[in-house]
Amino acid sequence: MSSRNRHAAVGSDLPFFATFTALSIAYVLLIVALLAADVSYTSLGDLLHALESEEIRYSMRLSFISCTITAILSVWFAIPIGYLMSRYEFRGKALVDGILDIPIVLPPMVIGLSLLILFQTGPGQAVESLIPVTFHVPSVILAQFAVACAFAVRSMRITFDQIDPRSELVALTLGCNRGMAFRRVALPEAGRGVLSAGTLAWARALGEFGPILVFSGATRMRTEVLPSTVFLELSVGNIEAAVAVSLLMVTAAVFVLVITRLVGMKRRSW
Repeated sequence: MSSRNRHAAVGSDLPFFATFTALSIAYVLLIVALLAADVSYTSLGDLLHALESEEIRYSMRLSFISCTITAILSVWFAIPIGYLMSRYEFRGKALVDGILDIPIVLPPMVIGLSLLILFQTGPGQAVESLIPVTFHVPSVILAQFAVACAFAVRSMRITFDQIDPRSELVALTLGCNRGMAFRRVALPEAGRGVLSAGTLAWARALGEFGPILVFSGATRMRTEVLPSTVFLELSVGNIEAAVAVSLLMVTAAVFVLVITRLVGMKRRSW
């Protein structure tokens, strides 16, 4: 049977591509519609008025500082965890893998409540006696880190899965120990993955709200971050300010993603 006859017998590919294209376009249009709704609801004046608020400026500073610290910590932990989970087989690996996914699947409020309870235990109170955590700025970073690091770990594991381990084996035969082979071979090759993991952690931390609300509270000029500002403004009926702050978060997230894409393109061109 010729290829033309086989194609006629099987049927046209048009329904397949039409269905997939329609579903893809529908979701893209939903995202665009959400952003367009926010833009149409507020104005430049509302945005400037929001930026004049001392409370909102404080929440912006705290958000950007805490998200940056969270991203750095997440990458710092995600690199070794992702490497070990990618390169080695050990007893209980499936259990560890499942535990690492718990922050991703748990409801955000549960994570915040768990952190709150943790710092009511003996070890938690011992830490509190040295550094105030609960309902203070460190609790914001810890709440963001508890969730964002899990996403960074997944990103780094995928990165190391895609790197051929033979280069490290060659380095070991040339006199490198495991640490030297990692630093000189695996880590440089994982550079784009590290950047992606850090960006993902930063963006995830920026949008974190549930754990922060429970573990840190939403106290203005103290533990207020941008998602908390949206919540507080909505609670008093100031929808224009809430939307303006939401657009600030969207702009920051898009900016970080664009920078990441540009850096990734430059690395590919090298």
